[in-house]
Amino acid sequence: MPLSSATAVAPVVPRPRTPAPPEATVTDPALVKRAVKAAALGNAMEWFDFGVYSYIAVTLGKVFFPSGNPTAQLLSTFGAFAAAFLVRPLGGMVFGPLGDRIGRQKVLALTMIMMAVGTFAIGLIPSYATIGVGAPILLLAARLVQGFSTGGEYAGASTFIAEYAPDKKRGFFGSWLEFGTLVGYIGGAGLVTLMTALLSTDDLLSWGWRIPFLIAGPMGIIGLYLRMRLEETPAFAAELEKAETDRPKVPLREMITGQWRALLLCMGLVLVFNVTDYMLLSYMPSYLTSELKYDETHGLLVVLGVMALMMIVQPFAGALTDRIGRRPVIAAGCVGFLALSVPAILLIRQGSLLAVALGMGALGLLLVCFTAAMPAALPALFPTKVRYGSLSIGFNVSVSLFGGTTPLVVTALIGATGNMMMPAYYMMAAAVIGGVAVWFMTESAGRPLPGSAPSVEPSVR
Repeated sequence: MPLSSATAVAPVVPRPRTPAPPEATVTDPALVKRAVKAAALGNAMEWFDFGVYSYIAVTLGKVFFPSGNPTAQLLSTFGAFAAAFLVRPLGGMVFGPLGDRIGRQKVLALTMIMMAVGTFAIGLIPSYATIGVGAPILLLAARLVQGFSTGGEYAGASTFIAEYAPDKKRGFFGSWLEFGTLVGYIGGAGLVTLMTALLSTDDLLSWGWRIPFLIAGPMGIIGLYLRMRLEETPAFAAELEKAETDRPKVPLREMITGQWRALLLCMGLVLVFNVTDYMLLSYMPSYLTSELKYDETHGLLVVLGVMALMMIVQPFAGALTDRIGRRPVIAAGCVGFLALSVPAILLIRQGSLLAVALGMGALGLLLVCFTAAMPAALPALFPTKVRYGSLSIGFNVSVSLFGGTTPLVVTALIGATGNMMMPAYYMMAAAVIGGVAVWFMTESAGRPLPGSAPSVEPSVR
C-alpha cells in the first residue's frame, strides 16, 4: 500500500561533526612527586652555588683578585659572576632545542653533570697569591661551564614539572621548583654563615671558602641518580608517538620568529622575576656589608630568615595561583615592587635589626608572587614541540641581560652616583616592564598546556 505524503520518510540530513576532544592524560601522583623532587634538586644545586658565591663574594674577591681597593675586588668578583650569564643564552640555544629533540629527561641529566663539575672545580682553583693571574682566569672558566649548563636547567626543569603536573595543580607543583631554589640558597648561605662564625678570617681565606664548592660533587651524584630514574614526560611522549620516531628537528629560527610574541612576554616576565630575585638574594648581603657597613653575620642571618619565610609561604602561594590565576598574583608582585621598593630600601638603610628585617621581609613576600607563579606561567607560553627550546632562549637572554648583571650594574651605579637608593629604582623599573608583560599575557591556570592534551588527576573511588 503506497505511503501517503503525511507519512513519507524525510531525507536524513547529516549533522556536521564536531572534533572529538583530545584524550586526557591521567597523571600518576607518585610519578609527579618524583619528577618534582628531581627537578627541584637540580635547581637547589644551581642556587646553592649562587648563594655561596654571593654570600662569600667579599672573601672570593680577596682570594682571586689582586689586593688593593675592596670595591674593585667586589666588582671583579661580581664581574666573574655576571660573565657566566653571558653564555647562558648559548647553553639555552644548545640544550633547549636538544630537549625538544631527544627528550627533557636526558638533557636534564646532562646539565646536572655539568653544573656539578663546574662548581666542584671552583673549590680546587689555587688562589691569586699562588698562581697569579691564572686564578681569576680559571675562576672565569669554571663559571662559564656553570653558565653554559644552567642555560638548559631552569627551562628544562620547569617544563618537566609543567608537563607532568595535572592542569588544576600546575601552580602548586611548579612552586616546589622555586622551593628548591630557596633550599639551595639557605643551604649555601647557612653554610657560609656557619663558617664565618666558626672560622677565623685567615682560615676562611686560606681553605675554608673551598668547602661549599666541593660539596657540589656529592650533590651532583645524588641529583643525577634521581633524574636518571625518571621517565619522559607524558606530553613529550605523546609527541614522539605522533611522529612514530624521534622528533624532527625544529629550526632554531622557528623557535624564535615563530614564537616572537610569546618570547617577548617571556623576557618581560623573566626580567622582573630575576632582577628582584637577584637583587634580594644575591646582591643584598653584599649591599648590607660593603655599602651600608652592616655587621656581616647579622646581615646573613636576616637574609636567611627572609628566605625561610618565603619557603613557608611558597607552596600556599603556588596553590593560590591555581585558584585565582597566575596573572593576578604576578600583577600584585609588580604593583608591590613599584609602590614599596623605596620604603623597603629606606627601612634597610635605617640600619637597626628590626628595620632591616622588615624591609627585607616585605621584599621577600613580594618576590614570592613571582617565585610561586612563574614556573607554571612560563612553560604555558609555548606549544609542546618548541617549549623547551623557546623557553630556554627567552629565559636565558633575559636573565643574561638583566638578572645576572643586577649585582654588577647596581654596584657600579652606586659607585658612579653615590646614590644608595639605586636598588629601589632598579626594582621599580623592572616592575613597570613586568606589569606590561602581565597585561598582555593570557591566563593559563587550570587549562591544558598549548599543544598538549588535558592532564587530570586519577578519580578517587
